[in-house]
Amino acid sequence: MLTLVAGLVLFLGAHSVRVFADGWRTSMIASVGEKPWKGVYSLLSLAGFALIVVGYGQSRQSPITLWGQPPVATRHLAALLTLLAFVLLAAAYVPGNQLKAKLHHPMVLGVKVWAVAHLLANNTLADVALFGGFLLWAVFDYRSARQRDRAQGTVYPAGTGARTALTVVVGAVAWAVFAFWLHRLLIGVSPMGV
Repeated sequence: MLTLVAGLVLFLGAHSVRVFADGWRTSMIASVGEKPWKGVYSLLSLAGFALIVVGYGQSRQSPITLWGQPPVATRHLAALLTLLAFVLLAAAYVPGNQLKAKLHHPMVLGVKVWAVAHLLANNTLADVALFGGFLLWAVFDYRSARQRDRAQGTVYPAGTGARTALTVVVGAVAWAVFAFWLHRLLIGVSPMGV
């Protein structure tokens, strides 16, 4: 569990500098340069991610159950919410879609939805640490990003219906590949029972 927590601190800590210390971040980039800053940021993020993967895997070997097995319906709800999370993730990358125009930071919203989905369907201490940590980070990050947008007067392009439809298709296909194949391959759990 300590490995998982260390990974979360490193990964989410690196991703929280702009949320909690944006002025310091700006001065450090000015001081050391953008490339060295990004290099350190990337190394901390990768190290944190590796620790999260190892720590979560270790915690699954001897899980600490916090409550009884969640009802089967929560797995169905989690699958539906995760589909939405993948669509939001796609909206962050498909240019000219209406979701990004409306939501501004769909990837962070996707992290929120993904985290909630997994908190509903899981019942161990490691699940609460992992998904609860990401949910908490996403709440603060989204708030901070929206405040920066308002302060800077950021305007997002309106987007088109065709690009939005493409976004939904890309997100749905990515979700299907992950839900029916990659989740079991990478995580060892088949969320769709196949």
